[in-house]
Amino acid sequence: MYWIQMETWSDNLQQTGEQLMKPVVILGVFVADLAFRTPRMPVMGETVIGPLFKLGPGGKGSNQAVAAKRAGAEVSFIAMLGEDAFAQIALDLYDTEGVNTDYVFQTKEQDTGAADIIIDDVTGNNAIIVVIGAAGLLGPEHVEKATSRIADASIFMTNFEVSSTTVKRGLEIAKAHGIPTILNPAPATEVPLEIFALSDYATPNETEASSFTGIEVNDAKDARKAALKLREMGVGTALITLGEKGCYVLNDDLDEHIPAFDMTGKVVETTGAGDAFNGGFAHALASGQSLRDAIRFGSATAALSVTKPGTAPAMPSNTDIQSLLNTGT
Repeated sequence: MYWIQMETWSDNLQQTGEQLMKPVVILGVFVADLAFRTPRMPVMGETVIGPLFKLGPGGKGSNQAVAAKRAGAEVSFIAMLGEDAFAQIALDLYDTEGVNTDYVFQTKEQDTGAADIIIDDVTGNNAIIVVIGAAGLLGPEHVEKATSRIADASIFMTNFEVSSTTVKRGLEIAKAHGIPTILNPAPATEVPLEIFALSDYATPNETEASSFTGIEVNDAKDARKAALKLREMGVGTALITLGEKGCYVLNDDLDEHIPAFDMTGKVVETTGAGDAFNGGFAHALASGQSLRDAIRFGSATAALSVTKPGTAPAMPSNTDIQSLLNTGT
């Protein structure tokens, strides 16, 4: 069985090599992650002495770009940075990872954004405050400058750390050129309803799905109800991620709960797992995999990401993802 699966992955890669030449284009945000580990989460007004602090790259779009690139995609990133030390962290990262930065703009008007991440050292759970800084100046006019790159993409993906007007313009350009669109509607915020109608795929987690649909999501049964609501809102394929409970996918052809990989005892940090899923999922779709296989690929990417600390640095390689898919462990 193992050998058969390996042949299948190899055949798929050979058959879809031409598609892999076209980039996954991601519109999003870079922020510097300031991660603080603590033996327990502090309550309001309390000071807790933590064992570790780390500064590194973050931001949903940036994390997704690194995840997709390491998963095997060619990636172009559309973003806005300041002109400061945090911006240099981003540029060094993209140079190292091979992410195209033709449409990574810079401004002197604001500093590059930052995220304060508090991580429970025992459970791996986290709480995050994000100030997007310069990324807030990324507007529709910047996205329009990247029209030719979007028009030549295999997939266009974005999220709500970018302003809704900028997200909407990116999705409109992609749809106008027949490019499949992925909307990761995170963080949950007020947005025009028509944005969902521009989304071929929407990938909220349970909290975001609850916020946008008004349906509390705690399990797969709830997720299906929320997925139905997202479909009513115009989403082509609703894909609700449920962490260790897997995900629920609903469209005209699939109506199914897909389990997650069991990483019991291996979880170090859950920060960035959603970004890992989306990056892996985008690559898998771009390389011609079926929807179910693409979800499994995204799930494997997320599962491996939680076994290491950090966000972008924790994103797994294509080799490691395929190994997990082929062995299940």
